[in-house]
Amino acid sequence: MINYVYRLVSPQFISIDYSNINVSNNAIVRPLYMSICHADQRYFLGARNSDILSEKLPMALIHECCGEVVVDRSGTFKRGQKVVLIPNIPAKPSDYILENYDESSHFASSSCDGFMREFVDIPADRLLPYDKIPPQNAVLSEYLSVAVHSVTRLSKYAHECRDNIAVWGDGSLAYVVCCALRELMPKAKITVIGKNLRKLSRFSFAHKTYLNNSLPKNFHFDHAFECVGGEFSGEAIEDIIKHIKPQGTVMLMGVSENKIPVNTRQLLEKGLMLIGSSRSGKEDFATALNLMQSVRVRRRLGSIVYEDAPVRCLDDIYRVFSTDLNTPFKTIFEWKL
Repeated sequence: MINYVYRLVSPQFISIDYSNINVSNNAIVRPLYMSICHADQRYFLGARNSDILSEKLPMALIHECCGEVVVDRSGTFKRGQKVVLIPNIPAKPSDYILENYDESSHFASSSCDGFMREFVDIPADRLLPYDKIPPQNAVLSEYLSVAVHSVTRLSKYAHECRDNIAVWGDGSLAYVVCCALRELMPKAKITVIGKNLRKLSRFSFAHKTYLNNSLPKNFHFDHAFECVGGEFSGEAIEDIIKHIKPQGTVMLMGVSENKIPVNTRQLLEKGLMLIGSSRSGKEDFATALNLMQSVRVRRRLGSIVYEDAPVRCLDDIYRVFSTDLNTPFKTIFEWKL
């Protein structure tokens, strides 16, 4: 079966490749909707180290996707069934390393081709069905699953005092973390700290919001999520360590290409726990899809989405990546190639 694959060859240059896929081994899925992640954008723009780019490329981008089954020889899914695609493909099970941290796992649009293809061949156990969820919402399941994973890990490792939780950041990652917190830890009071008043206004379901340069001197909280990333990660971590209560847990989620200084003296004095949290696994996807059965959750997620025009040709791929640079949160699009 001949398949079209749209691979990034070098920054801002995509070529169409042809590959042969075997329909007898994996399920075959036709993508319906995709969403652009900051990681995809960094590859597209060439905002990664040149050594990394030369190692990864050429590679098809996008790891946030929902689609419909074309064929599944395992009999798990029916033809035409709507599914979300799990980008993490573990090589082997482990008793103590989660699939999203296993170095032998493959991750779409990072260590193997992403979903920008005419058809995607993928193991059937990397698919989950979605019912009664519009594809414009289902395509966000990967993003929500990342937040679910982090909140789940906080619930596992943090001490039991969880009355006040702070979320640093006012972008889409902070927003989706707050969505997950409201559903999974409904008793906790959520405070969001950001730099942009307009973005902060979207967090209407949080208990409080502050600009990062206007924090009260007596501002304290039990645990925190760092969702800033980039050049401001260090500043955010510094503020978190300053204001968090002793023995709090900090979930580090923001990605930075540069080294970040950490105030180890105060971190040690307070006995803090810092946990890195990245990507997600199949269980997190299942929880995310369950949360998205709620109209309330779908509405909240929908408020940060900009749906661009469908992608019907190669030029449209360049357009959606350009559009994404000018949208404040998430860009999704229908895949018609």
